[in-house]
Amino acid sequence: MTAGVVRGSAIIADGAGRFVVDTIEVDPPAAGEVRVAIAAAGVCHTDHASLRWPGPLVMGHEGAGHVEAIGAGVEGLEIGLPVLLNWAIPCGHCWQCEHGAAALCERTHELDAARLGNSRAHVGATRWRGQAIERAFHLGTFASHTVVRAEAVTPLSPTLPLDAACILGCAVMTGVGSAVNVAQASPGDTVAVLGCGGVGLNVIQGARIAGASTIIAIDRVPARLERARVLGATHTLAPHEHDGDHAQLVAEVRALTGGRGVDHAFEATGVPALAFLPLKLARNGGNALQVSGAHGPATLELTELFWNKRYLAPLYGGCVPAHDFPRLFEWIADGRLELAALISHHYPMEALERAFDDMLTGRSSKGVLRIA
Repeated sequence: MTAGVVRGSAIIADGAGRFVVDTIEVDPPAAGEVRVAIAAAGVCHTDHASLRWPGPLVMGHEGAGHVEAIGAGVEGLEIGLPVLLNWAIPCGHCWQCEHGAAALCERTHELDAARLGNSRAHVGATRWRGQAIERAFHLGTFASHTVVRAEAVTPLSPTLPLDAACILGCAVMTGVGSAVNVAQASPGDTVAVLGCGGVGLNVIQGARIAGASTIIAIDRVPARLERARVLGATHTLAPHEHDGDHAQLVAEVRALTGGRGVDHAFEATGVPALAFLPLKLARNGGNALQVSGAHGPATLELTELFWNKRYLAPLYGGCVPAHDFPRLFEWIADGRLELAALISHHYPMEALERAFDDMLTGRSSKGVLRIA
């Protein structure tokens, strides 16, 4: 089933650090596609980085909404169904997808290029000021409507509020998955989490769900540490401003873990200079994980890798949508995974500047845009 062109609104970045809320036109879905009316979208550090990606660009990559139109050949969906959007869209058939690494799909960009090529090259799924426009991660969730490949869509329970569910498709999956899928935290393990924003709080939840006995939350913002306690942290530490080489922080973590350091240490700050700090917090033979996707230069002393420490930079918590999203839904239903408690702020689309400022200064732990 399809529908005609719709007019809506979107937040559009110009590629030079600025953005505008403006009118867009969105085509009906072609074969294999779905058009979604977005209800809410999470605000992430990656969205702030996208302000300087080649523009113009419809921003946003976390989102949830309702199916509005369905292209030919799409099965298992119906008009009005609440859905989650997944930014790492798997093809299901490449080598990575067939070997359990759907987040590393080798054909995502190829398939989206083909989808927008040929007969649609002069139209595009989304138009702004008469011209086809790209969308962040082939989603563009800071918009009232978007057209996506059907593989990007996961049905949601109608009982799950969309302004909470929207963060499942990045912050929750990245954090929980990094603890459960990648680090494979086990009952009795010790964990340290550096940075208690949207991703870090979900690492804490994943560690708690996995049965970790000691979960150390590290942040300079008291409100974030408070929220970390609610979500499962057993200890909280606030780094000292003048602890330049982090020696005091490392000593405090070791004091809580028998002098060894933790089994699993996670960086979730988005600060490049802190990307390798988990190596100092992890015990010999332990795991150090950089889960924030921080970009930029960072210095590593190679001796920090000695004694069988493993350094990992996992993408999207190793997400395999067909396996991981149903499991997240199950954990939400039985109360093990919190959503509403993660979100500290809601904003209208026009307040994105404030949302970014709150995120970057630490006033928010996780912000959500209410689109509709």
